[in-house]
Amino acid sequence: MSSSRGRKKAALYEKLRAATNSTAMNRASIIVDASKYIQELKKKVDTLNQDVKASQNPSSPAQVTVETLEKGFLISVLSEKNCPGLLVSILEAFEDLGLDVLDARVSCADNFRLEAVGGENQGEADSIDAQVVKQAVLQAIQNWSQNN
Repeated sequence: MSSSRGRKKAALYEKLRAATNSTAMNRASIIVDASKYIQELKKKVDTLNQDVKASQNPSSPAQVTVETLEKGFLISVLSEKNCPGLLVSILEAFEDLGLDVLDARVSCADNFRLEAVGGENQGEADSIDAQVVKQAVLQAIQNWSQNN
């Protein structure tokens, strides 16, 4: 039985050595190499997680979502902090796009929250889509952020 157990351990160490690209021959060195390999993998995961967060929210102080409605768009902006002057920047972006604010709810107390329904005012809404609106709002937020 002990020789069977020994073969199983040897096979396990050989698998570990292969999985971690270790060139070590003794068990202790294989385990050290495996530990180093795990640390490298953890660093890679952390870096990837940071990259994902950065790509989802590229230095924007606010989250923006835009949904297409039958006639116009539902625009939601949320920031965890109060952002004086941000509303003006966003409304200017709407104006530049040719969107009228048909309905809106805004809160600027402890945080900044905007829910607005923007609709066409010059018959141009067919030429813009939700992604164009979102990019315009994100640009307005970025411009505001750089000025504050």
